[in-house]
Amino acid sequence: MFDKPKSAILAFIWASSKTFSGFRCSHQEGERTSPVNQDTVLMTTATDDPVQPRLSYQHLLVQASRCLHTSSQSLAPVPPLPEKPGKVRHGLIPEEFFQLLYPKTGVTGPYMLGTGLAIYMLSKEIYIINSSTLVALTVGSFFIYGVKKFGPSIAEFADKLNEEKVAKVQEVKDLAVAGLAQAIDSEKKEQWRVEGRSLLFDAKRNNVATLLETNHRERLHMVTNEVKKRLDYQIALQNLHHQMEQEHMVNWVEKSVISSITPQQEKESIAKCITDLKALARNTQAKATA
Repeated sequence: MFDKPKSAILAFIWASSKTFSGFRCSHQEGERTSPVNQDTVLMTTATDDPVQPRLSYQHLLVQASRCLHTSSQSLAPVPPLPEKPGKVRHGLIPEEFFQLLYPKTGVTGPYMLGTGLAIYMLSKEIYIINSSTLVALTVGSFFIYGVKKFGPSIAEFADKLNEEKVAKVQEVKDLAVAGLAQAIDSEKKEQWRVEGRSLLFDAKRNNVATLLETNHRERLHMVTNEVKKRLDYQIALQNLHHQMEQEHMVNWVEKSVISSITPQQEKESIAKCITDLKALARNTQAKATA
């Protein structure tokens, strides 16, 4: 059953959400505009007429405008998502709410606030206990039982799937990191080769200079050998001239001496030689017998 207090609560929630939405839009766009002018609201409230049918949730239609982010994409690194959610109490109330009220109200303040608010809503008939409340309690009980009963196994299964996905992503990341590391090593090696290229060019220049020097010295040696051969030829030619002149002179002198000797002188010379030979033979024989 949907009555006036409940419609008032819905209207209050709608107005609060629209006010927050309008403020957020105006803050992002740099101008403050009224949220009522931006939205089209079609809502029918209940009256005191008993003939008018009761409203249900389907009769409430709220068309709320949403602001789109038109700013440029930020290139800043995105912070990692937390692996575990924040702490809550009683499965619904965040821990920050209790920590916020502790300095002002003490430990029992949040509980007293919740209890007082519930008693106030019940006493003022802002919230009326009806069949929907029993259905909500039943559904909530089944939900809590399902969470307590099957929650750990489902969480374990989900964690297992998550770990498998993380392992696959980590494997891809490791492969990518290994490939990038190999690429970095290759780049460093190429840079080292480029740095050593100057040394290689210097060595090649030295080799070329050595080859040129060797070729120059070989040519000098060849020229020296050719000059020496020509000088040796000239010396040999001069020696040959001197030798031929000497032989010619000896032959001429010998011929002249032979032609100047008479036959009588030749006979006397032969006889003298024979006599000398005989004397030499006697002396040699005497020395041998002595």
